[in-house]
Amino acid sequence: MKRMRVVLSVMCALFLLSGIIPAQAETREEKKVEDAITVLTEIMKIPEEGLPVALLNNAYGVAVIPGVIKVGFVLGGRLGHGILVTKGDNGQWSNPSFITLTGGSFGFQIGAQSSDVILIFKSEKSIEGIINGKFTLGADAAVAAGPVGRQAEMSTDLYLKAEIFSYSRSRGLFAGLALEGSALSIDEDSNRYFYNNESVSARDILNGKSIKAPDAANKFRQLLKKYAEEKPEAK
Repeated sequence: MKRMRVVLSVMCALFLLSGIIPAQAETREEKKVEDAITVLTEIMKIPEEGLPVALLNNAYGVAVIPGVIKVGFVLGGRLGHGILVTKGDNGQWSNPSFITLTGGSFGFQIGAQSSDVILIFKSEKSIEGIINGKFTLGADAAVAAGPVGRQAEMSTDLYLKAEIFSYSRSRGLFAGLALEGSALSIDEDSNRYFYNNESVSARDILNGKSIKAPDAANKFRQLLKKYAEEKPEAK
């Protein structure tokens, strides 16, 4: 009888965990979107250090990856999880698809550092590369450190050569940062948890297919729309 009670207790615990794990994962993904909202808001608060409005307005896609961890001991590496949205022909931003950033670097280094990363995509080409499989910055598309400041101007040469502009914020400092060698891939599990939909795909999400989404998704879309359409102050 005692053994039976133990078995029943274990089965009950497993049953409860099977229900808890998806809920925890969904909450974790909502937190990631909220973190992305915080990063974008804080960066755009200071005109002299924000993303150029013209760059946002002309972007095809935007990725925000909060808390990217860079660790190193002689050999270094990066790991981060964030979100990616695209702008449709109607000018509306899509719901977010979750992505993962990974990358390595060589050289003498030691310690760990956390930074927020923002990527601005000029065209659909790079987004398609991410959807179709792992996509490497610098190898599959040219990436450059982006200009900083709401009214910042880009050289014609830089704009023509770069397909992606990259930024990093660490210890309060926001600046353009080249991320050659870092890879981006779709986080399918997070997409399924966030949208509570086993069949949802990144292509459906980024192409603007009507999908029931948590409030955080619309909050991020509206915030990005606000900043992309904001008129820069007169000099």
